[in-house]
This record gives sequence, C-alpha cells and structure tokens, in this order.
Amino acid sequence: MTASASSLSHVRLAVDCMGGDHGPSVTLPACRAFLDKHPEAELLLVGLPEALAPAKDWPRATIVPATEVVTMDDPVEVALRRKKDSSMRVAINQVKASADQPAAAQACVSAGNTGALMAVARYVLKTVEGIDRPALATVMPNQNDGFTTVLDLGANVDCTAEHLLQFAVMGSALVSAVDGKESPSVGLLNIGEEAIKGSEVIKEAGELLRKASDRGLIRFHGNVEGNDIFKGTSDIVVCDGFVGNVALKTAEGLAGMFASFIKQEFTRTLGSKVIALIAMPVLNRFKKRVDHRRYSGAALLGLRGLVFKSHGSSDKLAFEVALNRAYDAARHRLLERVHDQIAATLDSLPPAVAPSDGAGAGRGA
Repeated sequence: MTASASSLSHVRLAVDCMGGDHGPSVTLPACRAFLDKHPEAELLLVGLPEALAPAKDWPRATIVPATEVVTMDDPVEVALRRKKDSSMRVAINQVKASADQPAAAQACVSAGNTGALMAVARYVLKTVEGIDRPALATVMPNQNDGFTTVLDLGANVDCTAEHLLQFAVMGSALVSAVDGKESPSVGLLNIGEEAIKGSEVIKEAGELLRKASDRGLIRFHGNVEGNDIFKGTSDIVVCDGFVGNVALKTAEGLAGMFASFIKQEFTRTLGSKVIALIAMPVLNRFKKRVDHRRYSGAALLGLRGLVFKSHGSSDKLAFEVALNRAYDAARHRLLERVHDQIAATLDSLPPAVAPSDGAGAGRGA
C-alpha cells in the first residue's frame, strides 16, 4: 500500500448536530456511543451552544458554536446565501484545508437538508480537479451477504457519459478504501445487459468504461439491471441521480412492505402467533438484514473534503452508522485515493474522451 493510502491513526470528525428531523436529541446520543466505541477518535460538535450543553464535558469532544440552523424545508438559496453561520456550513468549513493550514477535521457528517448540504459543500469545498459534479454514494444489501455500492443517488438528475465514468472511478476508490477491495467490479445500470441497449448516453458511457477498464483504471463488469443490485453481480453500480434515487426509495419501500406483510401474517391467528414466537430469532435476523438504518451514511464524493449524509429521519442507530462510515473513509484516506485515481484516469484516457466541463456540457441526457 502506498504512503498516501496508509491508514490514519487519529481521526477527527465534524458533526452537524442540529441537522435532521430530530437534531441534538438524536445526534448527541449517537456521538456519545461513537466516542465510546472509538477511543482514538475525536469529534467537533457543531451547533447552538445551549443545545449542545449536555456534551460540554465530554472527553475528545469539542463544541464549535454556530448561530443558525438550516431546516429541512429551507430552500437551497437560504442555506447558501442567508444562513452563513449555520451549523451545516460551520461543520463543512471544518474539513476545508487552506494553503497554509490543514483542515480541522478529516470528514463531516450531517443529517440535514440534502439539497442544502450538496450546495453548501460544493460551494465551500469545491470539486476535485477532473470531477465535474459530486455524487452521492451508499451501500445496499445483496444476497451474497454483502453490499453493493450505488451512485449517484440524487445529486445529479441529468448526467453525461463522462459523469458516469467519473462516478465509476470515485465509487471504485470508495470501495477500495473502505471495504478493502483493491479491484472492485463496476456495473452500468441499464435496461438490459447487451451493449446495444439503452440511451445514447448509456451506450457512450459503456464505451468510456470499457476503455478505462482496458487500461486497468477500473474493472468494468458491463451493463447490469436493477435486480443485479441485490444479486451482488458487481461491487459498484453507476447510474444518474434520477434513476439512483428511484431505485433507493423503491428498495426502502419494498423492505418496509415485506416487514409489514410478515408481521400481518404472523399475527393473523393464534396458531401463527405461536409460530412467530418460535421463529422470532430468524425474524429478528431478517429484520436486521433489511433495516435501512444499517446502511446510513451516503458519501458525497468528488469534493476537496469528505462529507457524509445521514437520512433526515435518522434515529440514534442510523446516525451512529453514518459516523462509522465517515470514520472508516477518513481513516483509510478516501480523499487521497479519489484524487489519485481520478488523476490516473485523466492521464491515461485519450484527450477526446477525457472528462471535462466542456466535454460534458454539450451532450444531452
């Protein structure tokens, strides 16, 4: 492993404690649990000082004051232009490095307004050279008793072929850094496995991914379909944000429906209730495997700083999982890995297909 890819021994996370539907009532207990399990970690707790008072004497925790809060229904313009001292913005500022000073924290975690988080993070941190747009990536369970990383999940509704190539490179860096897979496979989400299927953008993206794979920059599996996400056909699945968000919300809804159906059937009669008691250990294991809270913490990739998004309705468990994912990404130097992998991709691809703002701007989805 190269020096840039070696693990950090000490990680400091900046936490937007005011974000989400529940604010400090959820974020503080999650932070306390995280600190108890990670004695080498440190947290910067960002928010209104009076709301964070219960944490003032915590070891390895520092309160960073903010005077404003971005609500879940605030327009992006309000978060970006009016609330410049919001807990969200102050937390993101902690991972911004300058020419003469390193960042105060290695990663930021927030459960706040997704649109606002995207806009503020991109404005404050800027994108990595070679990346046109940041992307949201998260893991979804598969039947191989593992996870499939999917991106983009809603940050970019309309994507060019070059954007999808960038997503593949960033997703590969994420899985390699956090999951320890040095050469993860990449699938391109399509309406069929054949290379001739899909829109013109998807066909072109397939060509770019194959060229990148031929040069050893990524390991392209080929086209995959929606059910392949849960089969675990490839380690990573790339798609535009519209499709990715629909797939994510459909999966969450389906898991909830299955859980509801199972509960209804096991409580329908006295006999089924008795069977439910016998089957309870199996049911609990099933519930745990499909519990969306265990997959909390979407990485906002492509920025000059690590930002992780927890679901707005996160409870203590979900927010703690997001903290864990941010911690693992920072500890394994995900930011440096993305930068190195993007640089290698740009250097190796022919100029005609190298991703750039100009190359992608004139192509429709």
